[in-house]
Amino acid sequence: MDPLQIYERHHKLIHSIYSSRLKVQILLTLNQGNASLAHLRTVTGSTSQALIPKIRNLESQVLIEASNYEYLLTPLGKVVAGNVQDYVEMMGGIGRHARFWASHDLSGLPPDFLRAIGDLHEGEVKSDTTTDMFFVYSHYLEILKDAKYIHGISSVASPGLATFLAEKVALGVPVDLVVNDEVISLLTQDPYASNMKDLSDFPNFRIWVTNELLYLGLTVTDRHLSMGLYNKDRKLYDSASDLFSEDPDAVAWGERLFQHYKSRAEHLSVSSIFDE
Repeated sequence: MDPLQIYERHHKLIHSIYSSRLKVQILLTLNQGNASLAHLRTVTGSTSQALIPKIRNLESQVLIEASNYEYLLTPLGKVVAGNVQDYVEMMGGIGRHARFWASHDLSGLPPDFLRAIGDLHEGEVKSDTTTDMFFVYSHYLEILKDAKYIHGISSVASPGLATFLAEKVALGVPVDLVVNDEVISLLTQDPYASNMKDLSDFPNFRIWVTNELLYLGLTVTDRHLSMGLYNKDRKLYDSASDLFSEDPDAVAWGERLFQHYKSRAEHLSVSSIFDE
């Protein structure tokens, strides 16, 4: 059946949960474990008189049940509460960085990653200012300083960054990059070529090449995430604004995104770039 028809038939039931702050809070709390009425009062900041009708309604929908003076989710309730939590986290990730998402092209983020955008909730968007035109770049280099490894995706190149990464490789830091054909062409030319030739003998420097359009710049280390996107209006990479995070959920999200693009790219021997 068409989702719109399902909604038309069951919109009252749907709204009975999502339009109720208390029901959402009850389900989210019970999704973490059983809870007493006293605990639900503490979590919601509401009285028993306000909570009990909501609890009874959730019980009538076979979403929660009582046992040993506590409330717990039924098997069906666990599914519903999980979906409610996913929705809340997704909307939180959208709302926290609403201006960043609204002003950038999100086509470089596959649907599965947009659905998990709540993992980026604790991140912080940093932007260049009129008094510090290199604020983002400086912060970016700072998070790479003590990185145990560097995984990156890029459709643009920077001579300064290339030199910095070359120094990290020479120090033994594993650096894996996913780039497109245009970046490979740039790397064969000065000022990149000399660094690239020097790195061709380092096994800890690896490149994967994709023919996909990479509408993002992503760097993930063992402790940090940095992500930049293309400007929505001009279709140019916005180097003046990045989303940074050291939250483990965000770092894991970024690593999954890196592996997604890496799995769709072809490994390229660095030395082969300069073969006749």
